[in-house]
Amino acid sequence: MTETNQGTQKRPVQGKERANGVIVASCVAFVFAMVGMSYAAVPLYDMFCRVTGYNGTTKRVEQASEVILDKTIKVTFDANMASDLPWDFKPVDRDIELKIGETVQVAFKAKNLASTPTTGQAVFNVTPMAAGAYFNKVECFCFTETTLKPGEEMEMPVVFFIDPEIVKAVETKNIGTITLSYTFYAHEPSKPVAALTADPAGTDSKL
Repeated sequence: MTETNQGTQKRPVQGKERANGVIVASCVAFVFAMVGMSYAAVPLYDMFCRVTGYNGTTKRVEQASEVILDKTIKVTFDANMASDLPWDFKPVDRDIELKIGETVQVAFKAKNLASTPTTGQAVFNVTPMAAGAYFNKVECFCFTETTLKPGEEMEMPVVFFIDPEIVKAVETKNIGTITLSYTFYAHEPSKPVAALTADPAGTDSKL
Protein backbone atom coordinates (compact mmCIF):
# COMPACT_ATOMS: atom_id res chain seq x y z
CA MET A 1 0.00 0.00 0.00
CA THR A 2 2.90 2.33 0.73
CA GLU A 3 4.32 1.99 -2.77
CA THR A 4 0.87 2.53 -4.28
CA ASN A 5 0.31 5.69 -2.23
CA GLN A 6 3.71 7.12 -3.24
CA GLY A 7 3.01 6.50 -6.93
CA THR A 8 -0.38 8.14 -6.56
CA GLN A 9 1.17 11.22 -4.91
CA LYS A 10 3.69 11.72 -7.75
CA ARG A 11 1.11 11.94 -10.52
CA PRO A 12 -0.38 15.34 -9.56
CA VAL A 13 3.16 16.81 -9.37
CA GLN A 14 4.00 15.64 -12.89
CA GLY A 15 0.68 16.94 -14.19
CA LYS A 16 1.34 20.34 -12.60
CA GLU A 17 4.81 20.53 -14.14
CA ARG A 18 3.34 19.68 -17.56
CA ALA A 19 0.69 22.38 -17.15
CA ASN A 20 3.33 24.94 -16.15
CA GLY A 21 5.37 24.00 -19.20
CA VAL A 22 2.39 24.62 -21.48
CA ILE A 23 1.79 28.02 -19.87
CA VAL A 24 5.45 29.06 -20.27
CA ALA A 25 5.51 27.91 -23.91
CA SER A 26 2.29 29.82 -24.60
CA CYS A 27 3.72 32.99 -23.03
CA VAL A 28 6.93 32.73 -25.07
CA ALA A 29 4.93 32.19 -28.25
CA PHE A 30 2.76 35.21 -27.41
CA VAL A 31 5.83 37.43 -26.85
CA PHE A 32 7.37 36.39 -30.19
CA ALA A 33 4.05 36.96 -31.94
CA MET A 34 3.76 40.47 -30.47
CA VAL A 35 7.35 41.31 -31.50
CA GLY A 36 6.66 40.06 -35.01
CA MET A 37 3.49 42.14 -35.23
CA SER A 38 5.35 45.26 -34.07
CA TYR A 39 7.93 44.84 -36.84
CA ALA A 40 5.22 44.21 -39.42
CA ALA A 41 3.14 47.17 -38.30
CA VAL A 42 5.48 49.78 -39.81
CA PRO A 43 5.58 48.45 -43.41
CA LEU A 44 1.87 47.58 -43.29
CA TYR A 45 1.02 51.08 -42.09
CA ASP A 46 3.25 52.58 -44.79
CA MET A 47 1.54 50.43 -47.44
CA PHE A 48 -1.88 51.49 -46.13
CA CYS A 49 -0.93 55.17 -46.34
CA ARG A 50 0.41 54.83 -49.89
CA VAL A 51 -2.74 53.11 -51.10
CA THR A 52 -5.27 55.35 -49.35
CA GLY A 53 -3.42 58.67 -49.11
CA TYR A 54 -3.97 58.61 -45.33
CA ASN A 55 -1.90 60.98 -43.15
CA GLY A 56 -0.87 63.13 -46.12
CA THR A 57 0.83 60.30 -47.96
CA THR A 58 0.54 60.54 -51.73
CA LYS A 59 -0.91 57.67 -53.76
CA ARG A 60 1.01 55.67 -56.36
CA VAL A 61 -0.83 54.92 -59.61
CA GLU A 62 0.06 53.12 -62.83
CA GLN A 63 -1.48 55.49 -65.37
CA ALA A 64 -2.21 59.18 -65.88
CA SER A 65 -5.59 60.82 -65.46
CA GLU A 66 -7.95 60.82 -68.43
CA VAL A 67 -9.98 63.75 -67.09
CA ILE A 68 -8.65 67.32 -67.00
CA LEU A 69 -10.73 70.07 -65.41
CA ASP A 70 -10.75 73.71 -66.42
CA LYS A 71 -9.63 74.62 -62.92
CA THR A 72 -6.08 75.21 -61.71
CA ILE A 73 -4.33 74.46 -58.46
CA LYS A 74 -0.91 75.49 -57.15
CA VAL A 75 1.65 72.93 -55.98
CA THR A 76 4.72 74.00 -54.00
CA PHE A 77 7.76 71.82 -53.34
CA ASP A 78 9.75 71.37 -50.14
CA ALA A 79 13.07 69.50 -49.81
CA ASN A 80 14.75 68.43 -46.55
CA MET A 81 17.80 66.42 -45.53
CA ALA A 82 18.42 64.21 -42.50
CA SER A 83 21.57 65.10 -40.58
CA ASP A 84 23.21 61.74 -41.37
CA LEU A 85 23.17 62.24 -45.16
CA PRO A 86 25.73 64.74 -46.59
CA TRP A 87 23.72 65.81 -49.64
CA ASP A 88 22.47 69.04 -51.11
CA PHE A 89 18.86 68.46 -52.09
CA LYS A 90 16.40 70.95 -53.59
CA PRO A 91 13.58 71.29 -56.13
CA VAL A 92 14.35 72.67 -59.57
CA ASP A 93 11.18 74.80 -59.35
CA ARG A 94 9.74 76.00 -56.06
CA ASP A 95 6.15 75.85 -57.29
CA ILE A 96 4.00 75.30 -60.37
CA GLU A 97 0.39 75.90 -61.33
CA LEU A 98 -1.41 73.14 -63.20
CA LYS A 99 -4.91 72.09 -64.18
CA ILE A 100 -6.59 69.56 -61.93
CA GLY A 101 -6.25 66.17 -63.65
CA GLU A 102 -3.31 67.33 -65.80
CA THR A 103 -0.26 65.05 -65.65
CA VAL A 104 2.96 67.02 -65.19
CA GLN A 105 6.63 66.31 -64.58
CA VAL A 106 8.85 68.23 -62.17
CA ALA A 107 12.38 67.56 -60.96
CA PHE A 108 14.53 67.67 -57.83
CA LYS A 109 18.32 67.89 -57.70
CA ALA A 110 20.58 66.03 -55.29
CA LYS A 111 24.35 66.29 -54.94
CA ASN A 112 26.63 64.12 -52.83
CA LEU A 113 28.94 66.39 -50.82
CA ALA A 114 30.84 63.48 -49.25
CA SER A 115 34.13 61.94 -50.42
CA THR A 116 32.57 58.47 -50.52
CA PRO A 117 29.52 57.00 -52.27
CA THR A 118 26.36 57.42 -50.22
CA THR A 119 22.84 56.07 -50.56
CA GLY A 120 19.61 57.78 -49.59
CA GLN A 121 15.91 56.99 -49.52
CA ALA A 122 13.26 59.71 -49.64
CA VAL A 123 10.02 59.78 -47.68
CA PHE A 124 7.22 62.14 -48.65
CA ASN A 125 3.87 63.63 -47.74
CA VAL A 126 1.56 66.45 -48.77
CA THR A 127 -0.20 69.22 -46.90
CA PRO A 128 -3.02 69.79 -46.28
CA MET A 129 -3.22 66.13 -45.27
CA ALA A 130 -6.71 65.79 -46.72
CA ALA A 131 -5.22 66.32 -50.19
CA GLY A 132 -2.98 63.25 -49.87
CA ALA A 133 -5.69 60.93 -51.17
CA TYR A 134 -5.93 62.98 -54.39
CA PHE A 135 -2.22 63.52 -55.07
CA ASN A 136 -1.33 60.68 -57.44
CA LYS A 137 2.23 59.82 -58.47
CA VAL A 138 2.95 57.97 -61.69
CA GLU A 139 6.74 58.12 -61.36
CA CYS A 140 8.97 59.22 -58.48
CA PHE A 141 12.57 58.86 -57.31
CA CYS A 142 11.16 58.13 -53.87
CA PHE A 143 9.97 54.69 -54.99
CA THR A 144 13.56 53.39 -54.85
CA GLU A 145 16.82 54.18 -53.09
CA THR A 146 19.32 56.54 -54.72
CA THR A 147 23.12 56.12 -54.67
CA LEU A 148 25.44 58.99 -55.58
CA LYS A 149 29.19 58.85 -56.13
CA PRO A 150 31.46 61.44 -54.47
CA GLY A 151 30.56 64.84 -55.89
CA GLU A 152 27.91 63.37 -58.20
CA GLU A 153 24.83 65.45 -58.94
CA MET A 154 21.59 63.96 -60.22
CA GLU A 155 18.30 65.38 -61.45
CA MET A 156 15.39 63.21 -60.36
CA PRO A 157 11.90 63.41 -61.92
CA VAL A 158 8.48 63.24 -60.34
CA VAL A 159 5.40 62.65 -62.52
CA PHE A 160 2.04 63.32 -60.89
CA PHE A 161 -1.49 64.65 -61.24
CA ILE A 162 -4.21 65.86 -58.90
CA ASP A 163 -7.27 63.61 -59.00
CA PRO A 164 -10.30 65.55 -60.30
CA GLU A 165 -12.33 63.99 -57.48
CA ILE A 166 -10.66 66.52 -55.16
CA VAL A 167 -13.27 69.15 -56.17
CA LYS A 168 -16.18 66.97 -55.01
CA ALA A 169 -15.21 66.34 -51.39
CA VAL A 170 -16.34 68.99 -48.90
CA GLU A 171 -13.01 69.00 -47.06
CA THR A 172 -10.91 69.44 -50.23
CA LYS A 173 -12.99 71.29 -52.83
CA ASN A 174 -11.72 74.72 -51.72
CA ILE A 175 -8.01 73.80 -51.48
CA GLY A 176 -6.01 76.20 -53.65
CA THR A 177 -2.43 75.20 -52.77
CA ILE A 178 -0.83 71.83 -52.04
CA THR A 179 2.71 71.34 -50.74
CA LEU A 180 4.66 68.23 -51.72
CA SER A 181 7.44 67.63 -49.20
CA TYR A 182 10.40 65.22 -49.33
CA THR A 183 12.98 64.27 -46.73
CA PHE A 184 16.03 62.20 -47.69
CA TYR A 185 17.51 59.79 -45.11
CA ALA A 186 20.70 57.75 -45.22
CA HIS A 187 19.97 54.22 -46.37
CA GLU A 188 22.05 51.06 -46.61
CA PRO A 189 22.39 50.12 -50.30
CA SER A 190 20.67 46.90 -51.31
CA LYS A 191 23.01 43.99 -52.02
CA PRO A 192 22.81 42.19 -55.38
CA VAL A 193 21.01 38.85 -55.28
CA ALA A 194 24.19 37.06 -56.41
CA ALA A 195 26.08 38.46 -53.43
CA LEU A 196 23.37 37.30 -51.04
CA THR A 197 23.27 33.73 -52.39
CA ALA A 198 27.03 33.25 -52.81
CA ASP A 199 27.64 32.92 -49.09
CA PRO A 200 24.31 32.51 -47.29
CA ALA A 201 25.92 31.60 -43.97
CA GLY A 202 27.79 34.89 -43.90
CA THR A 203 31.17 33.13 -43.63
CA ASP A 204 34.38 33.97 -45.45
CA SER A 205 34.94 31.48 -48.26
CA LYS A 206 38.68 31.80 -47.77
CA LEU A 207 38.52 30.26 -44.31
